[in-house]
Amino acid sequence: MIAASLKSVSVAIVIAAVSGCSTQVTLKDPTIPDPLIDKLPMSVAARFPETFEHFVHEEQVIGKKKWTIDMGRANSMLFEKLFGAMFTDFKVIGADAEPRDLGIDALIEPSIDAFEFSVPNQSQTDAFAVWIRYRIKIFDGGGNQIANWPISAYGKSMADGISNDDALRRAAVLAMRDAAALVILQMDKATGISGLSGARRGNLAAQPAETGEPEAVEAVHTTAQEELLDDSG
Repeated sequence: MIAASLKSVSVAIVIAAVSGCSTQVTLKDPTIPDPLIDKLPMSVAARFPETFEHFVHEEQVIGKKKWTIDMGRANSMLFEKLFGAMFTDFKVIGADAEPRDLGIDALIEPSIDAFEFSVPNQSQTDAFAVWIRYRIKIFDGGGNQIANWPISAYGKSMADGISNDDALRRAAVLAMRDAAALVILQMDKATGISGLSGARRGNLAAQPAETGEPEAVEAVHTTAQEELLDDSG
């Protein structure tokens, strides 16, 4: 009887220890400010893969607890708002939609290549940091891939006065805002998407199609967010 009681207590302690060593951080609306840019006169659609629209990262910090970062629809909300501000005509399409049937100038498909984070006991500071490596593929109106662009974004938040969960959540949102600024600053230069506008579509269709994998041009981190995003809201 005593042995059985001790066994039950031991199991309860283990369960408590396991539950106490796991933290889940969930992102909802990333509250990205309105971009301060002029729209490109283009008809553009976006297609969000399932792993992008419901992205979850799990990581066991060595010797510490397990962290789960659930970004939910935060990524798709970010890019819907961003592309809606960049192009005069923008819509989101389903996975089965064919670009050639939509009469659009371009199709954009973002994804996440990598997600990393650090917590204070790793960096020996009071900061939480998040790195996100996005990838943006651009297709013309016929569904041919014309660009493959990786973006490395970074966000950092101090834990002063807020909970660890809130600090990590804010670091993730700042990384997303960094990615938004990079897209605004560099996407057209890196991908040539404006060249797919309706005015040039006929000329492009008459040219021979390029073969092979498009060259990847990686975005360089910038601190120009405050110049491109209206943070008054």
